[in-house]
Amino acid sequence: MTVQRSLIDKVWQDHVVAGTPGQAEHLYVDLHLIHEMSSPQAFDGLRLNGRRVRRPDLTLAFEDHNVPTTSLLLTDAMGRSQVEALRRNCDEHGIERFGLGDSRQGIAHVVAPEHGYIQPGMFIVCGDSHTSTHGAFGALAMGIGTSDVEHVLATQTLAMRRPDTMAVEFTGGLPPFVTAKDLILALIARIGANGAHGHVVEYRGEALRRLSMEGRMTLCNMSVEAGARAGMIAPDEVTQEYLAATPNAPKGLEWDDAVHHWDSLRSDPGAVFDRTVRLDVSGLTPFVTWGTNPGQAVPIGDAVPDPRDIADERERAAAERALQYIGLSPGTRTDTIEIDTVFLGSCTNGRIEDLRVAAAVLRGRKIAPGVRMLVVPGSMSVRAQAEAEGLHEVFIAAGAQWRLSGCSMCVGVNADRISGPRRCASTSNRNYEHRQGDRTRTHLVSPAVAAATAVTGRVTTPGEMG
Repeated sequence: MTVQRSLIDKVWQDHVVAGTPGQAEHLYVDLHLIHEMSSPQAFDGLRLNGRRVRRPDLTLAFEDHNVPTTSLLLTDAMGRSQVEALRRNCDEHGIERFGLGDSRQGIAHVVAPEHGYIQPGMFIVCGDSHTSTHGAFGALAMGIGTSDVEHVLATQTLAMRRPDTMAVEFTGGLPPFVTAKDLILALIARIGANGAHGHVVEYRGEALRRLSMEGRMTLCNMSVEAGARAGMIAPDEVTQEYLAATPNAPKGLEWDDAVHHWDSLRSDPGAVFDRTVRLDVSGLTPFVTWGTNPGQAVPIGDAVPDPRDIADERERAAAERALQYIGLSPGTRTDTIEIDTVFLGSCTNGRIEDLRVAAAVLRGRKIAPGVRMLVVPGSMSVRAQAEAEGLHEVFIAAGAQWRLSGCSMCVGVNADRISGPRRCASTSNRNYEHRQGDRTRTHLVSPAVAAATAVTGRVTTPGEMG
């Protein structure tokens, strides 16, 4: 009898090199991404133990978290120290580096896919939780801790127990202005910010098949915000078309062989998952978060919920704390929330498609008085493409700041930190307390909503712009 396997099972089993099922197994790592924040201690550990990087040819380094977006000059002492450490470590071990000033520089989870380093069926790790982005290609991709970074550098393997599996079925057609960002926020709002804990999620369904690769990457990027180890999407013609245009994709007969293999990377019809969630998207509208985790989200125009209406004691306490921090009252309509900062960028929504969507909303308009908007391309390649299309002129004419590439305002470890109790509409992935700066109040939205919000100064759907 033939065993019916899921996509997750297939990729997992293809990479096991040692171990016992049900216990820790060692998986071979096809690609290891590193950056300046989570790698210095790992390299120090290698030196202390007299070890070298086992496969520098399967390791790529990125300067993205701490880098400035206004110049190529590293002025922050901590950021400069970490970047310089990465440079020394890469030079010592012969690791390719995408550094500040390089035309290929950018956020790891934007640069690696656009150059074709990410391909279906791979096992990919990085000391960054949003490594889950790469599951959009049918790869198993996950974030790891610094001790695991050291282990992978030394052995090119990772030891872990096989996660549980979850299938998420998006049924129905996508309504106007509803994007991948809204799909993932709607899902997390339904299952909770820890609703996929311990699982690898496979996203499926009619709505998914219509998403571009950029949209699929957004979806998988935020799998971790639901507590998942990773998110995956079976490769198809959309995947192949995207990869065919990248410089590191297979060529000639190797391409034909690769596509043949990729076509096998889909769940068998009878594959069993530990859990299945179905979400009809046909009635969805754009979402916004009202609290301090991505699961605290509602459709724009709905009211901020009253914690007293939440039955679960733990969730009720979390909602009470969130409202106290975020400075909102129960019953407040989310489309009346005033915003003074807008951030368009990050590994979630800093790709060319995201910039095109936002520019379409901003074209011929001005951002509201008192609103500061940063537009930060996810890579220098994205920035160059946007400038070739004239998108930067739209942003600048609207009053936004056009920046260099980097993680920027997504995470408060660089010069783009927000100071004071400001309220930000952000296309990034996390709205935790102090995530974007001390006392900053973050509302997660899609690029189109971010642009519309910048124009009105309050949370606004693009449909309102006409």
